[in-house]
Amino acid sequence: MSIRILIGIFSISVVFLGILVAPLPNGRTRAAGVAEIMAVPTPEPAKPLFTDYRGVTIGMSAADAREKLGKAKDTSDTQDFYVFSDGETVQIVYDEDKTVKAISATYMGPKVTPPVPKDLFGVDAEVKPDGSINKMVKYPKASIWISYIKTGGDDPMVMVTVSKIQKGES
Repeated sequence: MSIRILIGIFSISVVFLGILVAPLPNGRTRAAGVAEIMAVPTPEPAKPLFTDYRGVTIGMSAADAREKLGKAKDTSDTQDFYVFSDGETVQIVYDEDKTVKAISATYMGPKVTPPVPKDLFGVDAEVKPDGSINKMVKYPKASIWISYIKTGGDDPMVMVTVSKIQKGES
């Protein structure tokens, strides 16, 4: 074996060993197995930026939501549908206890300015080649998830949904 090959193997070994030696908070080091490195928990997303639609929030009573939004185009015990303009509608879904469980706003047409992912998540979202965007973030501490869907094309539609995380959903 040539000396260059041995030096290369030694260099790779040192790099790999450096990856396996994990620093501890107190400055000491300890050897870590690959499983330990992979088991590092993913940090939970920060507090959600988008928490209400026109003052309506998840967990709010149906009566309070209806007071904030006014008369719905369609209403029932489980959901209300509002039309605020030709390009902006919202559906409010209620739990069995008559509290808001989900809010889904739809924006379409040139006369409306929908929120952008940065407004909702604090960061931009990946734009696909056709201009469409799909992003969802769960906020377990707040017990909600938020999704942003934008269709592609010249006249895109944007749908923003915030929903209560249901039992068993993670």
